Amino acid sequence: MRGERPGPRRGGKMAARLSGGENRLVSLPLSRIRVIMKSSPEVSSINQDALFLTAKATELFVQYLASYSYKHGRGKEKNALTYSDLSHTAEECETFQFLADILPKKILASKYLKMLEKEKRGGELGKCDEEDDDEEDADEAVDEAVGS
Repeated sequence: MRGERPGPRRGGKMAARLSGGENRLVSLPLSRIRVIMKSSPEVSSINQDALFLTAKATELFVQYLASYSYKHGRGKEKNALTYSDLSHTAEECETFQFLADILPKKILASKYLKMLEKEKRGGELGKCDEEDDDEEDADEAVDEAVGS
């Protein structure tokens, strides 16, 4: 039809498609997304279209983050996406740097305690000598071997 907009806005068909189990357009649970959206004090009501678009955009973002992390991480070697791939992407890629606090690099408790000691003694936080780097690589290898 002329002048009719394509997509989920036509005649309430979106709601019917979303409620059908097999014919779902999004993978994320809309009820959870609604709860998250309503947790904002500025939001009083949520339009079905806004809910659907938020769910779809979130789904596409997560897919992009995962595929980018997989392609640029070490997971390709093992045919797996790892947490370290995600945290490395959040730290190194400008697009994802806003996630750096949510996806921090994992460090061992012993290394964290050493960092705290250095900080107490007036040393700079985050500076490691080559010995610490070698220990970290060995620890990662052990963690990955245990995880598989």
